[in-house]
Amino acid sequence: MFNANNLSQAMKQMGMDMDEIDAEKVEVHLSGDKKLVFNKPQISKIEAQGQEIFQLQGKYTEKEEINAEDVEIVMQKTDCSEEQAQEALKNAEDVAEAVMNLQ
Repeated sequence: MFNANNLSQAMKQMGMDMDEIDAEKVEVHLSGDKKLVFNKPQISKIEAQGQEIFQLQGKYTEKEEINAEDVEIVMQKTDCSEEQAQEALKNAEDVAEAVMNLQ
């Protein structure tokens, strides 16, 4: 049976070193204004042959990033704060709906 200690010892014998990284949240920004948000993930950093490899595990949610240009448009059309514009965009289907909801 292979447990974490056995794995760690085997990795050290092969010249690999593994450290756990304590993180509250990790965001992975994807193409197309999307991101994956991992809350309380397990992250391992593995060093082998002069390279660093990161392993990320945990539950995530996929979110759309808010486009900065959309925030500017909503702010200009409604004279609201940046925070209000971002919140309106999060809760709307598009920029037009965000503007209408703030008026």
